[in-house]
Amino acid sequence: MRAGARVRLIERSHFPRHKVCGEYLSPEIATVLESLGVWERLLACEPAPIRRFALHFRESEKNCRLPEAALGLSRYCFDHILFDQAARLGAAVSGEAPVDGGLPVILAHGRRSDARRGNRLFGFKAHFSGPVNDAVELFFFSGCYVGVNPVENGLTNVCGLGPESFLRARDFEIDEVVHSFAPLGERLRPLTRQFKWLSVGPLEFQNRFRAPVIAGCYPAGDALSFVDPFTGSGLLSAVTTGGLAGTAAANGTPVEKYLRECRRCLQAPFRVSSLLRSAVGSGWAERLAPYVPGAWLVRLTRPHVSS
Repeated sequence: MRAGARVRLIERSHFPRHKVCGEYLSPEIATVLESLGVWERLLACEPAPIRRFALHFRESEKNCRLPEAALGLSRYCFDHILFDQAARLGAAVSGEAPVDGGLPVILAHGRRSDARRGNRLFGFKAHFSGPVNDAVELFFFSGCYVGVNPVENGLTNVCGLGPESFLRARDFEIDEVVHSFAPLGERLRPLTRQFKWLSVGPLEFQNRFRAPVIAGCYPAGDALSFVDPFTGSGLLSAVTTGGLAGTAAANGTPVEKYLRECRRCLQAPFRVSSLLRSAVGSGWAERLAPYVPGAWLVRLTRPHVSS
């Protein structure tokens, strides 16, 4: 819209709504949101400050201060601000796609998976009330990852990802899943869940940086690249690629050129997160964590956002 293009938002579901998401805003996202004109409105929602992170493994844990403070904000609030800003700037909102197929389209439909049944991943999330702190805490167990961090209004977001086999063995009873790991169960003991667990899936770690190009179609967000949630860079990647896609579509930039820019921003942290996932699965992450500076882990998993 700022480039002079007319925009139509297609959203078939009720909006805004709670979504399965870590709800963690890394500090680099401020630059992107300021450029969109929503940073001050976001701060007015009083997101929770996050100054520390902790990694919890089977036999050990690692605690560090973040190089820069991050923020915790629910997707309900985050999406509402962005959606409202788009409408303010003149975007038309519709529940159905237009008939005209000749217009450029930004695909932000979320995640897709072609994994076989039994080998799939599923995400889950809920908000809890109770004592809060200023940390994002990551728990790794039985092929699962669960992140715990504060968000606005004194709430704590608990969001995880687990393999189908482990979840199915517990009939997808997420309370049983999170309490199967003693450190996580102890962390949640003083908290009270505020709504039913939300779930999403199946999921697959993948990117479409080199997928066959469809003229006029610009994939963004998770439709382009679903990175490991424990990196804390999901929302940053989503708004970064969304901004790049919007500019490219408005200016008629070839999709190939847009994807090259996305690779420049995201490919390195995607590769690092894949290595970290393998290290967690093999047990090497727990062995090496005491010797790796926390700032390195943060820096290596962040997209390269131009200032």
